[in-house]
This record gives sequence, structure tokens and C-alpha cells, in this order.
Amino acid sequence: MPQGRTPADIEADIISRRRELAATLDEIAVRVHPRTIAGDAKAKAAAAVDRTAGRAYVAANRAVADVRSKFVDEKGSPRLERVVPVAVVAVVVVGGLFALSARRRHR
Repeated sequence: MPQGRTPADIEADIISRRRELAATLDEIAVRVHPRTIAGDAKAKAAAAVDRTAGRAYVAANRAVADVRSKFVDEKGSPRLERVVPVAVVAVVVVGGLFALSARRRHR
């Protein structure tokens, strides 16, 4: 026993250590509780979904900006040399689908 420690000091030290141990055990019990584990797993899954959705949003925005840059110049004016051929193709495709649809109806 170190010098200067009385039985009361030792008893107070034991009580203090018991409280610390009890707090540590309580913390461990909370960490291993099924609700805590499920909540942590749910939070990790939500974070992963948010991260994936954020990346998808950025990728979609980038794709839209890339496509837009092909049809609109820096000033915001349409590039007619690119818009007109695409519009003609779209009209032909829609007209073809309409003709096929009308042809099927008449059979």
C-alpha cells in the first residue's frame, strides 16, 4: 500500500472505479443493443443511398449539360445546324410510328 493512503482513500477509489466500470458497461450495453445495431445499419444504408443518389444527380446533370452544349451555343442561342436535322429525324420517326399505328388499326 502506498504511503499516505488511508482505508477511506482506498474505499473511495474502489467506489470511483465501480462507477466508471458501470458507466463503461452501460455504454457497451447500448452499443450492442439490437435497436442500436439496427439503427446504425439503417443510417449507413441511408447514407449510401444518399451518396449514390447524389452521384447519379451529378452524372445526370453533366449529361444534360453535355447534350445541351451540342444544341445551344455559349450565348444560349440554338445551333440550327444541329437542331434542324434532329427535329427532322424526330418528325420522321413520329410520323412513321403514327403511320404504323394507323395501319394496325385498319386491319
